[in-house]
Amino acid sequence: MNDAVYIIGVGAIGKALAVALKQDNKNVLLLRGSIDDQPPYTETIKVIADEQTELEAKIEVRSLRSFSALNGSVVLTSKSYGNEKLAQSLKDKAGNSPLVILQNGLGVEQAFLDNAFPEIYRGVLFVTSQPVAAHTVRFKPVSVSPIGVIRRNNTHLLSLVDHLTTPLFPFRAEADIQPVIWKKAIINSVFNSICPLLEVDNGIFHREEPALAMAWRIIRECTAVACQKGILLEPEEVLESLLLISRTSDGQLISTLQDIRNQRPTEIETLNAEIVRIARNLHLEHLVAETNLLGELVKLKSALGRNRFP
Repeated sequence: MNDAVYIIGVGAIGKALAVALKQDNKNVLLLRGSIDDQPPYTETIKVIADEQTELEAKIEVRSLRSFSALNGSVVLTSKSYGNEKLAQSLKDKAGNSPLVILQNGLGVEQAFLDNAFPEIYRGVLFVTSQPVAAHTVRFKPVSVSPIGVIRRNNTHLLSLVDHLTTPLFPFRAEADIQPVIWKKAIINSVFNSICPLLEVDNGIFHREEPALAMAWRIIRECTAVACQKGILLEPEEVLESLLLISRTSDGQLISTLQDIRNQRPTEIETLNAEIVRIARNLHLEHLVAETNLLGELVKLKSALGRNRFP
């Protein structure tokens, strides 16, 4: 495996991962996937992990277009709504390089499967990361983030996980990643719909019983759909994980709320909307009425903020 790590996506997750890898003496570059004409530059990025831990590193930032080939591990931390275009841009550059998708939601890997990427992995992030100032992000790991195989086999998984793991941003190999993907997608469907609509931080669920009751209803709806897809998840276990994230990210804003405030598209299509689409295909749309309503309200709120309507 070539030791270079190309991180596509210069948001809070991408920056935190880049600094973690650089601090671990890894060869890492941040790539912009959507801005092609910006010249290369070096950004000094600070990561605040807690009151005692601040890390800083100089990271080279370039555009994806400036590369004819990416010889190393390609890690996606960009927003999933750009995946179709990104798959087209990457397919002639990535070659046989492993592609690691660190994005929220269900089905985010489909564009890369359709474009015959030979080695695809999905990571499920149990971290929060939020910009707090220019070139500064606050980063909190909740637990070790798993990575599993979507296409290929487990032969390279352990070495890939070892290569990406750092003390600040640890990963682990997961033999069966699909239940974890579903579990996190359900949790994100709660956070990324209720928090933006209420304009509140992630801690709302451990602080306020009515918000937790609403989260419980969404979890029960979504786990019923997962069960029909052969993914057996206990609603109580999902709720426990949601509360852990809520407690450890108290005061932090979920990405969808940040996106709406900054007039950017959201990832709700791969969360609530995708679960509803799956339920509809199974003729179970009646099971996800509240999940559907909250997702539609987020889409409407996002469209109103950008003067665009669904």
